[in-house]
Amino acid sequence: MNYGEYRYIWQAPDWPQWHYDLAALAEPMARSSRAQGLLLGRLADVGLGQRDEASLAALTEDVLKTSEIEGEHLDVGSVRSSIARRLGVDIGSLAPVDRHVEGVVEMVLDATGNCWQPLSAERLFAWHAALFPAGYSGLSKIRIGALRDDDHGPMQVVSGRIGRQKVHFEAPPADRLSVEIQGFLQWLNDAHAADPALIRAGLGHLWFVTLHPFDDGNGRMARAIGDLLLARADGSPQRFYSFSAQIQRERKAYYDILERTQKGSLDVTEWLLWFFEMLEEAIDHAHEVLDAVLLKARFWHGLHGTPLNERQVKVLNRLLDGFEGKLTSSKWAALAKCSPDTALRDINELLEQGVLQRSTAGGRSTSYELKMG
Repeated sequence: MNYGEYRYIWQAPDWPQWHYDLAALAEPMARSSRAQGLLLGRLADVGLGQRDEASLAALTEDVLKTSEIEGEHLDVGSVRSSIARRLGVDIGSLAPVDRHVEGVVEMVLDATGNCWQPLSAERLFAWHAALFPAGYSGLSKIRIGALRDDDHGPMQVVSGRIGRQKVHFEAPPADRLSVEIQGFLQWLNDAHAADPALIRAGLGHLWFVTLHPFDDGNGRMARAIGDLLLARADGSPQRFYSFSAQIQRERKAYYDILERTQKGSLDVTEWLLWFFEMLEEAIDHAHEVLDAVLLKARFWHGLHGTPLNERQVKVLNRLLDGFEGKLTSSKWAALAKCSPDTALRDINELLEQGVLQRSTAGGRSTSYELKMG
């Protein structure tokens, strides 16, 4: 749908004067705010170690999912280790450093951990450089730490095969970006803005991804900006839920609402309604993560005094963190980096101690599971 003489919202005569129906948003926004308060209240009643574990889980999911949305799959162990190292959380052995993982982690942690610091163009450039440490996106060399140019044509979001591509969105021309970014940052850093904090989080995400100011990484940076503004709305830089993970779970709906909004009017009520719905669901998921963290704490408390070797601790933690598939002796050997005989010995010790039990699920190989409760 075209509005007047323009196709995209940034072409509107009154861009970027956002409009929304505050009456329609009041109840969804209040529900989101209550959900935030309930989660933070619950976290206030747990120990510092459990809070750190919950934050580590949320940030790990955030980094993994913000990359998955763009089709990139990072190594879970590397991401978790990178975040744990920076947060000072002891998770046992650390995975090797991955330069690409480190860059995404640095951006996400800077956005949330330093949420009260002004967001400047230089900070955005640093995020961009961290995302692309080699200066390439795939096989393509891109401009790093600098706004894009239009030397190879306008910035477009497309899908489909070459020759039959569909253009979903075209971003503002490069010669407007310097002024556009300046206006965006002035709005974002305005401590006296009239918009409610949660609405600002939804607008900030939408505004930046509409500008699409870099050759690549715009989606990840838009979500980091959303996280920064959500951290300000929470009043805490410590993260316990992942909006990026919720977007990944509703990826098609995200792209659909984004395209409709970017081709619509500057009344973005529908976008904000969707944003609040996703925020509530992200917080609901965080309660499940916290349940798992508390279950893990009770598990280790119950094993206090039980003699365990380093390999057993490592694999048990993997099981508690959500190991996918069946645990067999061969998978134990791979996870613990030991021989099959050593793996079987480790498992048998845990069977005798009542920590593991043989799974009742069928299969050609014997598998094992945690004995909880």
